[in-house]
Amino acid sequence: MMRLRMLIFVWLLAGVAPLAAQQQPPPEFVPLKDAPQAEQIPAMPLLGAAYGFIWVGLLGYVWSIARRLKTVGSELAELESRKR
Repeated sequence: MMRLRMLIFVWLLAGVAPLAAQQQPPPEFVPLKDAPQAEQIPAMPLLGAAYGFIWVGLLGYVWSIARRLKTVGSELAELESRKR
């Protein structure tokens, strides 16, 4: 009985394999040139907003580091004056 099940399984598997090989390849990429204006996303405003966000974040980070560095410098100056 087990041999019969295995034989049926292999026979079905052998029958399905050629069907899988006959599948059509996916179509080649075709650029979308004539899309309606409503479906296109304007890239320049999004790109400008992204760069602006990055620059604001970077400048905020540099300002934060400079402020903390100034605090550390004043603390070092205070410690040096105590030492003398």
